[in-house]
Amino acid sequence: MGANILSIGQSALAAAQIGISTTGHNIANASTPGYSRQVIVQAAATAQNFGYGYVGQGVSVTTIQRMYSSFQAAQVNSAQSSTSSLNTYYTQISQINNMLADSTTGLSPALQTFFSGIQNVTTDASSAATRQAALSSADALASQFQSLGTQLSQMNQDVNTQIVNGVATVNSLATQIAQLNNNIAAAQTSGQPPNDLLDQRDQLVATLNQQIKATVVKQDDGTYSVFIGNGQSLVVGAKAYNLSTATSPTDSSQLEVAYNSNGKTSILSGSALTGGQLGGLLDFRSQTLDPAQNALGRVAIGLATTFNSQQALGLDQSGNFGSPFFTVGTPTVNANSGNTGTGALTASITDVNALTTSDYSLKYDGTNYTVTRASDGATTTFASFPQTIDGVTYNLTGTPATGDNFLIRPTATGATSFTVALTDPSQIAAAGPIVTAATTSNTGTGAISLGSVDSSYPASPLTAGSPVTLTYASGTNELTGFPAADPVTVTSNGTTTTYAAGAPVPYTAGATVSFGGMSFTLSGAPANGDTFTVSANVAGTSDNRNALLMAGLQSSNTLANGTENFQAAFSQLVAGIGSKTQELKVTSTAEGQTLTNLTAAQQSTSGVNLDEEATKLLQYQQAYQAAGKLMTIAGTLFDVLLNL
Repeated sequence: MGANILSIGQSALAAAQIGISTTGHNIANASTPGYSRQVIVQAAATAQNFGYGYVGQGVSVTTIQRMYSSFQAAQVNSAQSSTSSLNTYYTQISQINNMLADSTTGLSPALQTFFSGIQNVTTDASSAATRQAALSSADALASQFQSLGTQLSQMNQDVNTQIVNGVATVNSLATQIAQLNNNIAAAQTSGQPPNDLLDQRDQLVATLNQQIKATVVKQDDGTYSVFIGNGQSLVVGAKAYNLSTATSPTDSSQLEVAYNSNGKTSILSGSALTGGQLGGLLDFRSQTLDPAQNALGRVAIGLATTFNSQQALGLDQSGNFGSPFFTVGTPTVNANSGNTGTGALTASITDVNALTTSDYSLKYDGTNYTVTRASDGATTTFASFPQTIDGVTYNLTGTPATGDNFLIRPTATGATSFTVALTDPSQIAAAGPIVTAATTSNTGTGAISLGSVDSSYPASPLTAGSPVTLTYASGTNELTGFPAADPVTVTSNGTTTTYAAGAPVPYTAGATVSFGGMSFTLSGAPANGDTFTVSANVAGTSDNRNALLMAGLQSSNTLANGTENFQAAFSQLVAGIGSKTQELKVTSTAEGQTLTNLTAAQQSTSGVNLDEEATKLLQYQQAYQAAGKLMTIAGTLFDVLLNL
């Protein structure tokens, strides 16, 4: 019986000693990231039957168990992935928001200053100083467009750099997880869990979810299989599969995340790589950065194109039609690097009013071509070129192969390409090209308005000394004298009537008369024989009529199918970025709080509570002392037996 008591005491002493060691280990790792609290699991030793009953044989420690919930860990990892993605997106978009919304250095002040300069030209078209000031304000506007465009391009490069760093981090974590899988599988052959190794692996998985959303499947041998994207294996057992970066096949300025397996590299879809910093970066680039470049470029291209068009309809101080005021950006067309045919696609902007802020893709299926608008997935299918879609005209040379595709970015480089083409202030075409007048000897009350011209006029303008003279005949109520080669269009109360070239035209008071690219309005009651002249402007130094039209472009709805002016289009961009920034701020804060709550719940299960551990330490200390006392008693009993 003494031996039995000694054995029981020894088992109790060993259990208390293990408990003290485990509690001490918990205390030592209370601040270790990813550490899970460990507890000893005890079981009563098999009792022995002495006839009068079973006598206990002490205690045994069956295992040391970590307090860990895979369900809670999965919740925390998911929240961590979402929070990292939102925080990354918010950090990036905040830079654009601060840049575009600046009331002093943003685009809005530069636009206002430029049009104020043109407005000043209308008040004194002959002043060289006023013209120079207008040209200087145009240079400032161009600098601002280029600065904003360059900053957005630089952000694209920064995203590329962060993607490279993120991929390197993911690969490093995958390698470490695979190595721990190997170590854990080897350690578990003893039948006992290697708790500290398990914690290290789970912490690596949590860190991995900061970079990219990862799904974990635990295998029968205790190893983890880790999957990303659309089910691509990142870790299987002791093997890690690497990610890499690859240049986008349709845009050499952008890097994509690629997956390496069996010697093959395939680019992963950005829509599949959700969550984590990588997912946030890819979302930011596709949903905000690229559209912001396009929207800014559309304003630049719209302004340059419409202003150039109006400039071309006026006369400069040398009496010449206006030369281009601004340089205009052109669409970027990138053939997929995997194309096998000889097809070469070109694109040109033919209607800025119809431009959108979207990118487009064109794909050939062997018979037809399909253009897809990236912003909403709208498609247009056709069989031949040229083809105009949303203000962009496409042409194709060569022979494409089935499956060949192209990326078209109509406005992406509009801001960085925006420059002032004029260098001489005298070349600002402020004057109107035609002059209208009612002959001073007229006896009626007929009047003719200031004339205007359209884009067809510069091709065949009036020459000096050869005016068009219109004569009114009261007997027939008709006007004669129109050019023999030009049909005449008369618009009255919304109704348009066209008359053959050289034919007399009925007079209607208040009607607009158009021919040869020129338009004017006749009103009043002319007398028989009254005449009206339309002639070339040969002394337009102080003429401001075209400058007035150029200044009026500031408030003209020349974008978005006639619904927006330049300022409104830019304001919409700023408002959209600001709204998205605020949305991300709110959602990232909410998701961060969710992560905090889930982490707290996980720590209530797995975390180390020092007060609790101190209590356990005292408990095991007392148990150790009691076990020692029991062994002392057993020794005393032996001594009594020996003395007997």
